[in-house]
Amino acid sequence: MERPTLARILREQGAAYRHSHALSPAQGRVWRAIVDCRTAALGGVRERCDGCGAERHVYRSCRNRHCPQCQTRAKEAWRSARLRELLPTPYAHWVFTLPHALNPLAACHPRWLFDTLFGCAAATLLELAANPRWLGATPAFSLVLHTWTQDLRTHLHVHALVACGGLDEQGRWRTPGRGRGFLFPVQAASRLFRGKFLDALDQARQNGTIPNDPQAAPPAWRARRQTLLAHDWVVYAKPPPGGPAQVLDYLARYTHRVAISNERILSSEHDQVQIRVRDKRPGHRRTVTLPVSEFIGRFMRHVLPAGFKRIRHYGLLASAHKRARLAAARAALAMPEPQAALIEAAHAFLARVTGHDPSRCPHCAHGHWRTVAVLPPAPRCRDGPP
Repeated sequence: MERPTLARILREQGAAYRHSHALSPAQGRVWRAIVDCRTAALGGVRERCDGCGAERHVYRSCRNRHCPQCQTRAKEAWRSARLRELLPTPYAHWVFTLPHALNPLAACHPRWLFDTLFGCAAATLLELAANPRWLGATPAFSLVLHTWTQDLRTHLHVHALVACGGLDEQGRWRTPGRGRGFLFPVQAASRLFRGKFLDALDQARQNGTIPNDPQAAPPAWRARRQTLLAHDWVVYAKPPPGGPAQVLDYLARYTHRVAISNERILSSEHDQVQIRVRDKRPGHRRTVTLPVSEFIGRFMRHVLPAGFKRIRHYGLLASAHKRARLAAARAALAMPEPQAALIEAAHAFLARVTGHDPSRCPHCAHGHWRTVAVLPPAPRCRDGPP
């Protein structure tokens, strides 16, 4: 039996969901991209083996960032680009999480809420780093947005990879005052993060930036604010294992992850989808069964607004001054200039990740595939996917 995939579920079982749920323009584009990925709809090429004459069709990928088939090479390309920016210093992994009381607001104003999450998490790290008690310097860090749990529920948080050190105003490299691997106290970061976000929320209410807030009525607004003030917000920190290269691999696992991978979809039959999720016990897995409509609905809630950047860089890595500031940091650390970045060809990439030559014909084991025809994209039916 054919292995279940997200594209297959949308293609074969998504009609009922589309009839009862309206998709936003961004969700419609993601749906079409995933369904069409590596099919005749996107066109491709016809190849023939120069040894045995066997033929095959190779269709184009959609390259959509929500598609579970299209993230591996994008992740590797991102990793190669970031490799040149690593500094010879310990790194820490931080996670800033928003309370679930903000989930209804995220459904109505995702762009505002995600931008504010990025801004407040970054401002928290920059303010603590500027304090001479902790560092007294400008740090280098990247933030990556995630919006899901393993079972596709809404869980809004950003991962931060932070260099344990920074560049001060005199151009000297400063290390944290409490040791190379310690940056800031988690409790202080949690309270500062909460305060910044609540201030931004109050300001948005006054400016009319979030007019469709489902909790805009004064009683609901006060109740939500009391809920948000009741506890410290979850800010988590730990040192990732290994040196700079391992640190980059660690962050790369988060940068291009999609809400659900095809490997975690175990079955799709009788209007039920079964997925594998991590258990609370370390190293254990369990299965979750969802109705197809619920599975699709949960996935669609994690489609990002069009053009939204879910990976952002701050401090020494901020784009406006990155080249000059990284050069100054390397000089302060007596670090040589990095080698020029190499862009790996698609053929070499596939050979590396699969362990075999993708151009070699599997039928005769000695011939190679040669393109003999270009296949144009198939015309789209008006009654097809949204």
